[in-house]
Amino acid sequence: MNQTQKFKELSVQAFAQLGMPYLAYVRRVVVNDQVRFAIHAADGSAMGETDALDVAFAAVRQHDMEPVSVH
Repeated sequence: MNQTQKFKELSVQAFAQLGMPYLAYVRRVVVNDQVRFAIHAADGSAMGETDALDVAFAAVRQHDMEPVSVH
């Protein structure tokens, strides 16, 4: 069985958990008319917020996770 077939056989729940412990999403948000960068776990739960994109990426990497930018 190749890798593509393995992914196709994952349940919806298993697919949603894929990468969960390793990925964090960073997206630009506006809070009180100020640009901020929100950090979320792969499941969408909020993990933090900062005023600089590079600081958000550094915070994610400090926790041994890979940051992914969401536009």
